[in-house]
Amino acid sequence: MAHAEQHGVEKIALENFSSMLVYNPETLFRLRDAVGPMVGLNLDPSHMIWMGLDPIHVARALGDAIQHVHGKDVRLERGLVEVNGLLETKVVEDTANRTWNYVAVGCGRDLQWWKEFFSVVRMTGYNGFVSLEMEDLTMSVEAGLETSINALQQSISQ
Repeated sequence: MAHAEQHGVEKIALENFSSMLVYNPETLFRLRDAVGPMVGLNLDPSHMIWMGLDPIHVARALGDAIQHVHGKDVRLERGLVEVNGLLETKVVEDTANRTWNYVAVGCGRDLQWWKEFFSVVRMTGYNGFVSLEMEDLTMSVEAGLETSINALQQSISQ
């Protein structure tokens, strides 16, 4: 941390992903206890959903440890996830056969869910940027961006 501070780094936001050492509040707080509050989480709700976490509960648990937020959705594929579970190992391009897929914002969780998510994130004190990640392979990039931007504009309080 001293090296980062010497170079003007104020925050380090780790992205929650299943194969990382830090992927949920418990593992983040264990690291923060060891190195300090400079380290926080880049809250990506899509990853939490396919890992079986509830991003709204996670946001409440993280509080001021949220250092960045992604606007990224995921859809659990009905009829597949119930049979094969969330531990998907197929390539992301195999959308028809995967148990979950990244989708445009609002195509996995509805806008009411997104409104609550951003409301809770704001209640924790986070008032920074929301980075849109367009990884929906079921539509064109342009359609995915337009869908996601519209959903985010309707969901994020200004």
